[in-house]
Formats: sequence, structure tokens, C-alpha cells
Amino acid sequence: QNSNKTTRHPSTNTFNTYTTTMKFSPVACLALVASSASAFSPATRDDGRATINTALFSGVQRNENFAKLQGGYLFPEIGRRRTAYLEEHPEMADRIISLGIGDTTQPIPPHILGGLVEGASKLGSKEGYSGYGAEQGMAALRQKIASTLYNGIIDAEEVFVSDGAKCDIMRLQQMFGPKVVSAVQDPSYPVYVDTSVMLGQTGEIDKATSQYKNIVYMPCTPENGFFPEYDKLPRADVVYLCSPNNPTGAAATKSQLESLVKICKERGSILVFDAAYAPFIRSEGVPKSIFEIEGAKEVAIEVNSFSKYAGFTGVRLGWTVIPLALKFKDGTPVRQDFNRVMTTAFNGASNIVQSGGMACLDKEGLEEIDTLIDYYLENAKILRETMESIGFTVHGGTDAPYVFVELPESLGGSWDAFSTILEKTQVVTIPGAGFGPGGEGFLRLSAFAPRESVMEACERLKKALG
Repeated sequence: QNSNKTTRHPSTNTFNTYTTTMKFSPVACLALVASSASAFSPATRDDGRATINTALFSGVQRNENFAKLQGGYLFPEIGRRRTAYLEEHPEMADRIISLGIGDTTQPIPPHILGGLVEGASKLGSKEGYSGYGAEQGMAALRQKIASTLYNGIIDAEEVFVSDGAKCDIMRLQQMFGPKVVSAVQDPSYPVYVDTSVMLGQTGEIDKATSQYKNIVYMPCTPENGFFPEYDKLPRADVVYLCSPNNPTGAAATKSQLESLVKICKERGSILVFDAAYAPFIRSEGVPKSIFEIEGAKEVAIEVNSFSKYAGFTGVRLGWTVIPLALKFKDGTPVRQDFNRVMTTAFNGASNIVQSGGMACLDKEGLEEIDTLIDYYLENAKILRETMESIGFTVHGGTDAPYVFVELPESLGGSWDAFSTILEKTQVVTIPGAGFGPGGEGFLRLSAFAPRESVMEACERLKKALG
């Protein structure tokens, strides 16, 4: 066995490296292994029981921002509590119904599925095979998104195809860096806050308010229609808005978005508009894109996804639109820096999945998407009407797949209500507090379960809470 040794010369402070060769007999090797193994064996206490040796650490300092995060990410925490319940009550495993995480359950429709199959089949022929593609996405798909979903109000070169809106929010945060101040709706989808913390944009959490320092929390309540009054709050560099909203189900009106674009322009803020639930909008005059608002190209970025459009939650395909007109304070186009993030840290969405995206935007694919959305909206209507019939005040569920239920004091806090409903009905919900302090006192129900599960859950909820 060769061994490199380094010595430092005492007078010159330079280092010399030389190699020695060591030979071990088989017996010596076995002895060495045995002695090494004992170094990693559990220590023994006086009572004879073993303890775990935890003295082995790397020399790498932990990113201090991760220590600021509170507990686990919301949805894995829901899964953990569900698992804990089933470990205690294994006989209830077959009764669990999830109205929790917004994961689609209906199969991918035939035409759209055909696009995925075709994309995979091409890889099996010399003529159809493709390797690395453009990090920004297939040119044909970018063009189709711009023309079909935006009616040409944006350019194809402003579209970045990706593996999902959630991933792109983190990429945007990486681009913005640690020195910006972010504003988030309260309550809101946890990714906006958690990525801000991870990037070092925030201070510690205030235990009294459950809010991080250096984030502007924009209260969204029934009194203000769950739309933030940003003009009454401190300025932020980046403002995150989701419409239709997760978790409240509120869809912003044109006048509301016009006022927000106006104040962002006056303050020099960049608006990040999360439109992942846009296809659920059925009300006339409610914008599906921020770029329907005059002047938005100068202040806004839009993230979107095929996850809820076409059941692509596991397939993974999304996009972000960054207008050419949007610039940083020094005049640098924002698109330029985001393009650098994408070309450095992303190799492009799967060519198979992008083929499925092309099929989504065909006439047949769009019809299939409408059918899927109608199915989930009918579920939302059933959930909304059920909770109203029990006597709850309910929000959302019309232009969104989420129903946001106000909780009476008798059910305690939102985590208490989550536990009570799980215990009594075996129905999994989402406590509003998981979306921020502004969500306390509410419960979110998801309409993405199969119809028969929604109907059964409603019957159980009526019986247990009525």
C-alpha cells in the first residue's frame, strides 16, 4: 500500500511530500480491521447497555439560515402526523381520506398521455433521439405557451420552461440573493417564506407573532377579501402574490391587480405572480395572468405550472415568464440574470415531458384540461356546500380548488381541529396555521380527491361536526 506523507521545513515553512510503501501481512490486516471496528462500536455504560457514539462530525459549519426554519415543511409534517395516527390506530388505514395536500388524483387524459408516449418513443429511434436540449425549454413549446395561453401578449423568448413553479420560486430567490426584503401574503403557500429564510433574507422568528424579522407580512383576511393592502405596509423589494390563492381560494379581481401593479411601479418593487391555479378561474373578468394588467411587464414575473392543468404533479413541467422590459435598479435585464441561473444550475425539463406539454396545448389537450378542471371544481362545490350546511363560514371553492373554512372556537386552534377531525372521521385536512400566523382559525380542504372519496368525507364530516 502506498502512503503519502507531508513534512514542513522549520526554517522555510515549505512543505515536502514523499511516498512510502507499506506492506501488511494478512494477519496484520485482520488485526487492523478489528481494531478499527472497535473504534466505531457502541460505548458501554456501567449497567452494560450500549450507547450510540455521536462524536463523529465533519468540519463544515452548518448554514445558519437553516437553523432559523421552524420545524419541518408543512406538507411532510402533515404526512408525519398522519403516519403517527395510523401507527397508533392501524385498523383505520383503509378509512383514511385525504383532503389535504393539493395532489391531483385523476389519470392523465388520452391525448395528453399520447404526447408523453410519443416523446418517449422518439428516444428509441435514431431519427427521433434527442439528448440535451435548451435550458430555457423547447422553442416550439415556449412559442406555444406564449401564443396559446397568453394570446401573444408575451414573447416566446420571455418564457422559461422548467420542472415546476415551486422549483422556479427557489431559482428566483437564488437570483434575488440575500439582501432583498420580501413581502408575502399572510396566510400564504409556505415556499415563499421558507426560501426567503434559506437564502438569508430574514432575521430570527419572533416567537410572539410567529413572524420572521425582515419579511413584510401582508394580512389577507375576510375583511379585505383576502387581498393584501400593500400600499398601507412598508416597502418590499419583492412582492409575492398567488391568485387564485393557496390556501384561501380567493381570486384577485382586475381592479385589485391594477392597484397592486400601480403601487409596485411607484415603489420600485418586483411582483412575483404565482398563477399555478389560473385554469380554475371561471368568473368573468377575473384575470388569469398578471400580464393582462397594463404596465405589468415593467414590474412583474409570472410563475405557472402544468401540475394542476393536466395532472402533471408527478410528471413535473412548469414555466416562468420574465418580460424583457423588467430591469434591476442598475438597468440590468432581470431576464438576463435568470437565464444565467437556468443555464448554470438546470439542464432543461425532460424532453419527454415537454412533448406532453405540447399535447396539453393542442385543441384536444385543452378540452381534456377543461374536463379535468370541471371535475375538481365540482368537488370543491360539494365540499363548500357541505361545510356551509354544517354551519361553517366558507371561502373559496369557486375559482379555485381550495375551500377555506372558518373554525368556531369550540374546535380550538387549527391544529386542534386537524387532530379532532382526523380522530373522529379519518379525514386529513390542512390547518390554516401551517400557512402562516394569519391562517390560524381556518382549515383548508382540497378538492383533488376522487369524487367518491369527497362524497364519503362529506358524509363523515356532517355526522361528526353537524
